[in-house]
Amino acid sequence: MTAEITVLDNGIRVITDNMPQAESVALGMWVNAGAQNESKENNGISHLLEHMAFKGTTTRTFKDIDEEIENLGGSINAYTSREETAYYARMLKENADTAMDIIGDILQNPTFPDEELKKEKTVIIQEINQSYDTPDDYVFDLYQEKAFPNQPLGRPIAGLAENVKAFTRDDIQSYVAEQYVASQMVFSAAGNVNHDQIIGLAEKIFTKFPKKDKKLPVTPVYKGGDVRCERDIEQLQLVLGFNGIPYNDEAYYAANIMAIILGNSTTSRMYQEIREKRGLVYNIWSYPSFYRNAGMFNIYAGTSAESADELIPAVGGEIRKITEYITPQELARAKAQMKANILMSLESSSSRCDKNARQMLIFNRLLTSEEMREKIEAVSAGDVLQVAARIFSSEVTFAALGRVKELKEPEAIRKDLGVSLT
Repeated sequence: MTAEITVLDNGIRVITDNMPQAESVALGMWVNAGAQNESKENNGISHLLEHMAFKGTTTRTFKDIDEEIENLGGSINAYTSREETAYYARMLKENADTAMDIIGDILQNPTFPDEELKKEKTVIIQEINQSYDTPDDYVFDLYQEKAFPNQPLGRPIAGLAENVKAFTRDDIQSYVAEQYVASQMVFSAAGNVNHDQIIGLAEKIFTKFPKKDKKLPVTPVYKGGDVRCERDIEQLQLVLGFNGIPYNDEAYYAANIMAIILGNSTTSRMYQEIREKRGLVYNIWSYPSFYRNAGMFNIYAGTSAESADELIPAVGGEIRKITEYITPQELARAKAQMKANILMSLESSSSRCDKNARQMLIFNRLLTSEEMREKIEAVSAGDVLQVAARIFSSEVTFAALGRVKELKEPEAIRKDLGVSLT
């Protein structure tokens, strides 16, 4: 393992992952703060902050930030998830110091200009409206809210338009002061990097983050249920979900393998039976969503309203079968796919940078590729059957968008699926 870790005096964890053959470096700051850390009233503020961080500092305008990066041939960006926010850049190896200085500047010295805040609110509201106008995006917002009602994990990452309109500069500054604390931050760099050099820069640049603890989110409570949104569109968007498992659950690898066998590849059972054999869908797949203290198992299908009556019992049949048997060939193929994904991701400095930062936030340590491969190999057919039975015994979340008036009532769908639905 090439990664090295140092904890700065203020508590920020710094990881470097040296790839000496690379000519570039991917680096950034990951913050343990996202939609999960928000209340109903400030839902969406993490995402707004991510946008506003690039809009100027006490020493740079937003144009200066873009030009300074692009003049060196680099790129800089950010993302907000339910559990973290990341600010990252990719540069040639000799320009890592510039990227670090800019990231430190936008996070420690932002000015949040009122005029830029007004513009960015409009941009984000357009983003929210675009999601609403995109059926295969919006159905997931409906689904998430029904699975975790009146909880941070159930709220949209971008927030609601009325929230975004109301946020002030003071609101953003208060959120930063509360959430952006050194103990909940990880700086990660991967590529052609020298650990001692990165640490020296980090000690000089990342000096203003407060050294204090913060209140962490409460454990989400999965509920489930039925939600439908009528739209006059040709394709019916369906999402089925079940109570899943968190990252640190011992069944993590078995759940991933189960998802691959059930519906996360073109050789999967659902794809072959429902798309290839029956032609009921254009797209269908299954995948787990993992969080630090919760999880979900998701099945998505895009179909016609006329095909739903056949599709839902077919999905229920595959769910039941995955709790009954796994063939040796399926198990071996799923393991090979999972191991290949891990190993291929190691060829990308950006993937390694992101992976290392998120593992440190979640586990407070790094997982080696050897450790992950060993855990994958150790998964038995019995482990897969056990986690399938555990997940599919929970209440189901059923979300539908399209011509939903043509769907059966919830009780009839529950019978077709052969699982619980409240």
